[in-house]
Amino acid sequence: MAKDGSTAAATDGTTTGSGDIARSLELLWGTGDRPSRGPKPGLTLDRIVTAAVAVADAEGLSAVSMRRLSTELGAGTMSLYRYVPGKAELLDLMLDRVLGEPLPAAREGAVGAPQGPAGGSETGGSGSETGGSASGERDGGPGHRDSAPGDWRVAIDTMARTYLENLRRHPWLLKINQARTVLGPSALRGLELALTALRSMGLRDPELIGVIITVNSFVEGLARTQADAAEAVAQTGLSDEEFWASQRPYLERAMLSGGYPVMAGMSEDTFSAGFDHFTFGLDRLIAGFEALVAERTAAPAANPAEAAPVAAADRT
Repeated sequence: MAKDGSTAAATDGTTTGSGDIARSLELLWGTGDRPSRGPKPGLTLDRIVTAAVAVADAEGLSAVSMRRLSTELGAGTMSLYRYVPGKAELLDLMLDRVLGEPLPAAREGAVGAPQGPAGGSETGGSGSETGGSASGERDGGPGHRDSAPGDWRVAIDTMARTYLENLRRHPWLLKINQARTVLGPSALRGLELALTALRSMGLRDPELIGVIITVNSFVEGLARTQADAAEAVAQTGLSDEEFWASQRPYLERAMLSGGYPVMAGMSEDTFSAGFDHFTFGLDRLIAGFEALVAERTAAPAANPAEAAPVAAADRT
């Protein structure tokens, strides 16, 4: 790492935390200096981040550049550098912005859904004047399961559906490496909300983080499959129906050969597009967590003499 906090190696602008980390943190938390030279600025950090997200949503992350943003904003390219050092730091702000957007999947009164590897958020986004904090709180919207206060099942359902909706709105999120997310107020607030809702599961702290990682990994995997399918259509010009129709004669011969008896015996709707793989998988995850919670709940009752030392060990 360089003395200024930036990473030594050049990056392609798709890895969070790859720029001047100290500067990204200053912008996220609103501790940086405001530009003081020249006339009253017509730009704001909020406008720059908003424009960057809009370009990425429409054309992909590769289309985002300081030159392109200057065109979108009607400003000189060099003027943007008075607000943000470069694309790497801008990516940190973009991520904080979109992971803090309120989405329909979050039911009123339910948990704010954490998003991203360690949690993202359901609050905030880049929204300050020049040099101010790039994050601020926002409220959620309606959800999916019937909400019950303190119900961690509703929290997990909301987390998953909110994250999936966000990935669909911003498919470029699936193209970036979030292993080292620069944490701003939005990310921490979202994680706080999620952990508060999941605390009633009665699991150990590392296990609660494991629940969030498991749910997010499931959502990202399914979202990536859907995004790849849409990208394949765009790149080839062939619809899914046309693609599979071209293979039908070969597949039919293979099924009639006797070499694939299990697949040949499967029902006609096996690969139906109408099957909700997301809900199926999410319900199975929640059922698995329910089994774990039930097991942990029953353990102290079965071994009351061991309950106290175990509880004490979990707190350390």
